[in-house]
Amino acid sequence: MSTNDTFLAVFLGSKTNAKMAAWNALPEAERRAKEQQGIAAWKAWVEKHQAAIAAMGGPLGKTKKVDANGIADIANEMGAFMVVRAGSHEDAAKMFENHPHFTVFPGERVEIMPVLPIPGG
Repeated sequence: MSTNDTFLAVFLGSKTNAKMAAWNALPEAERRAKEQQGIAAWKAWVEKHQAAIAAMGGPLGKTKKVDANGIADIANEMGAFMVVRAGSHEDAAKMFENHPHFTVFPGERVEIMPVLPIPGG
């Protein structure tokens, strides 16, 4: 996989943001219906961009931090990731416009960054 056209997309959202609070406040039947709508929209997005998806990635679990003080459980906003290929950083970002992560689900944003070559590698 070439790194000059490869991008990491990270799906972010806080568990304490207003969108998540509103999502959690929905009646269970309404939330389940929205989940089904979101899953269908996400599958359609994957189908539309299948040729550009280098690695599907997936959901991320609980986080551990390791530093000079040792190991600790922490929370962050990262919820999932995937790797895509595109002609430019802008093209990669455009793939995620109106993504179900934040148009249906209570996610806040998708951040897209280039995968850079390892110096001297």
